[in-house]
Amino acid sequence: MAMLKTRAATYQAYDRAVGKQGRVLVLLCVMSAFLFGGIGARLGYLQLVEGDRNRQMADENRIRLIPKPPERGKILDRKGRILAGNTFSYSVFLWPLAAKKPEWPQTVALLAKILKIPPAEIQQRVEQAGVNSPSLIRIAQGISQAQIVALEEHRNFLSGVEVDREALRFYPHGEIGAHILGYIGELNEEELAARRGQGYRLGDVIGKMGVEATYETTLRGTWGGQQVEVDGQGRVIRILGQKVARPGNDIVLSVDLDLQKAAEAALGNRNGAIVAMDPRDGAILALASYPAFDPNWFARRMTQAQWDELQRRQFPFVNRALQGFPPASTFKVVTAVAGLESGKFSPDTVLMTYPALYTGGFAFHDWNRAGFGPQGFAGALAWSSNTFFGQVGRRIGPETLVEWARRFGMGSKTGIDLPGEAAGFVPDPQWKKETFGEGWYDGDSLIVSIGQGALQVSPLQAAVMFAVPANGGYKVRPHLIRSDNPDRWRQSLNLKPSTVRVVRQGLRQVVTNGTGSALNVPDVAIAGKSGTGEDPPRPHHTWFGGYAPADNPEIVVVAFAENSGGGGGSICGPMVLKVIQAYMKTRDR
Repeated sequence: MAMLKTRAATYQAYDRAVGKQGRVLVLLCVMSAFLFGGIGARLGYLQLVEGDRNRQMADENRIRLIPKPPERGKILDRKGRILAGNTFSYSVFLWPLAAKKPEWPQTVALLAKILKIPPAEIQQRVEQAGVNSPSLIRIAQGISQAQIVALEEHRNFLSGVEVDREALRFYPHGEIGAHILGYIGELNEEELAARRGQGYRLGDVIGKMGVEATYETTLRGTWGGQQVEVDGQGRVIRILGQKVARPGNDIVLSVDLDLQKAAEAALGNRNGAIVAMDPRDGAILALASYPAFDPNWFARRMTQAQWDELQRRQFPFVNRALQGFPPASTFKVVTAVAGLESGKFSPDTVLMTYPALYTGGFAFHDWNRAGFGPQGFAGALAWSSNTFFGQVGRRIGPETLVEWARRFGMGSKTGIDLPGEAAGFVPDPQWKKETFGEGWYDGDSLIVSIGQGALQVSPLQAAVMFAVPANGGYKVRPHLIRSDNPDRWRQSLNLKPSTVRVVRQGLRQVVTNGTGSALNVPDVAIAGKSGTGEDPPRPHHTWFGGYAPADNPEIVVVAFAENSGGGGGSICGPMVLKVIQAYMKTRDR
């Protein structure tokens, strides 16, 4: 009996144990179903719902872009010689994703030391691109051989840094033609924001001045690059796609390199400008302005010494050939034309000149304080008589004088293909009333007729003025791009043949027996006009504009010296002569 009870108890205990094990198995199955179901659901969610985003995140770590900037188009002179080209140098690039790595602070510090760039500047460029950007970003250009060696020596500590070769802008003649060519530089933040829609990107260079800026879209070219797959160490495994960069187009200028050198040599270290132009169609043959700059300094990171040198120069980026100054007696060309075309004077008119003209209680002196006796238009131009042209200006009145100044293009931009051109200024009665609250007096006409007062004319506008008698009565539009269609660039002023003849006679007499005798040389016949412009309390400006050969002009040259003192014939006349003689030597080569 006891044995039966014991067995019954054992079976009951066994039955209870068996039931518990079943419940454990059921519980395990349920828990497993929940676990694997959750994992499956998560995997399904990641794949089906978040799949695109996760694939993109994976690609950002695996697929990268190596951009290839285009080679910028060359700028050539009229004979095909390179004024702005390209040379190959080494640049340093950085994968923005490297900024996520723990060693990033050490990478930045080492790069900054080798490249001599502030760490904050490197960090700023990465932040501009964005640390998730798949593209390389340039952080230094035109690095030295020593820097290349240093980067290679520290390669193991520079994760995400690449060194590659690319085209770098190069100006083989240094400062020669700087104000024509301009310079290039990387886009700043404002420029980048404005041009993103045109395909520009971080690290792009752009023309900042001169022809480089005017013809940016022509010279620029189209970016190319490679899409590559990299491993965990950033090493390229394979190339996924490639687009070849398309170089920019070359442009040919009307400028002659030899003549440009001659113009800059003639100007020397004197603040001012020289413009040489073909009077038949307005093609610019040379355009010099001093002080200048070396555009090569902007093609790579500027040194402190270069920056300090620029600070010592007096406004080196101002193209003085395009800025307005009092034209002084060179303006008498306009006054002569206005007088002859007005019908109030004939080609045979003779006027008495005086020591001074008096009006409104003021005396307007001739420059020699004695006058030149009776003179016609040609003789008055030769001797630059203030009292002769003062009488002409007073008689024709401000309306006619202002009208002809504007018909010659003064008071408005010439339209030359360079940025930064000033329009100059032609005062008139309305301006005087609005500015000073008073009317126009005879004295105002006297002052304007001899190129003084508020009148402002640029050396380029003066060249356009001298081109009118030189080409027989056409106003030309100055341009730097070489063209074979002269009619496109000129407009007839419908001058009477007698007007052109008298003015040309006077400009020739300026050289043969007047204020421009320094240009009276046997090898070429030159015609022209001098000018001395007041700029109190500073020394006055000096001018000379001329053309040659006098009987069949091929070149107009205007020289301007800022606050030079002296006389236009003695200061600027020899400059014009040097450029004309250089042209005669090189025109057939």
